[in-house]
Amino acid sequence: QVQLVESGGGVVQAGGSVRLSCAASGRTFSMRAMNWFRQAPGKEREFVAAVRWSGDSTSYADSVKGRFTISRDNAKNTVYLQMNSLKPEDTAVYFCNAEVVGFGNYWGQGTQVTVSS
Repeated sequence: QVQLVESGGGVVQAGGSVRLSCAASGRTFSMRAMNWFRQAPGKEREFVAAVRWSGDSTSYADSVKGRFTISRDNAKNTVYLQMNSLKPEDTAVYFCNAEVVGFGNYWGQGTQVTVSS
């Protein structure tokens, strides 16, 4: 199993920046990728960004391209989401997700990001 703990959320003004962190523990050697999702009130959870655990492959939702950057530190088993030029519509609970070979997906508890206009 893999345990995920997110941190870094908070309240920020529109146009500001926030960096989220997600620390993984447990069966991290079997991780294939780590992802960020978000869920706004009354909406379904949606994909935000992904990074492979080896190599340089990343992907982003169209809504965040050019504003958000996902990165990882394998030595710390941590993935980051740098969010710049934040908009009120970015307000959501942000969840970290880990894809573990042979074991499926694991989720963190989520961290709230609120962007005020």
